[in-house]
Amino acid sequence: MRFLLLLLLMPLLEIWLFIRVGSYLGAGPTVALVVLTTVAGVAVLRRVGLNTLARANQRIRAGEVPAQEMGEGLVLVIAGLLLILPGFATDAIGLVCLFPPVRRRLLTPWMRSQRRRNMGRPGPGASRTGTTLEGEYRREDEERLERDRHNDDA
Repeated sequence: MRFLLLLLLMPLLEIWLFIRVGSYLGAGPTVALVVLTTVAGVAVLRRVGLNTLARANQRIRAGEVPAQEMGEGLVLVIAGLLLILPGFATDAIGLVCLFPPVRRRLLTPWMRSQRRRNMGRPGPGASRTGTTLEGEYRREDEERLERDRHNDDA
C-alpha cells in the first residue's frame, strides 16, 4: 500500500519541483540541469558499480559469500533507475544511494533479518537438530585393501 501511494505521489512531487525550479531558472536551464544530473549520476554509478563488482570478486576469490556487495549492487541498480528517470526528486534519491554509508544503512536491517532467518537453517549435510555427533570410524574394506596391497607387492 505504501509503495502504491509513493508511486502516485512521486510524479506530483516531480511536476511541482519542475514548476518551482523552472520558474526560478527558466525552462532551458531547468531541462539542462535535469540532463546534467542524469549524465553525471550515470557516470558516477558506473564507477561505483565497478568498484562494488571488484570487491565482490575479491570476496569470492577469498572463499567468502559477497552478501554485502550483492545487496549494494541491488541498491545501485535502483539508484541507476532513479537517475535515469527525469526529475529532481528521483535524481536526489538516486545520488544519495550512491554513497556507501547510505547504502550500508539501507541494507543493515535487511541483512540482519536475513541472518536471523538463516541462523536456524542447517547447512548442506548438517543435522536438522543442530546436534553434533562425535565418534570414531573404521573402513570395512580397510583390511581387504591392505591385503591387496600386500599381494601386489609380492
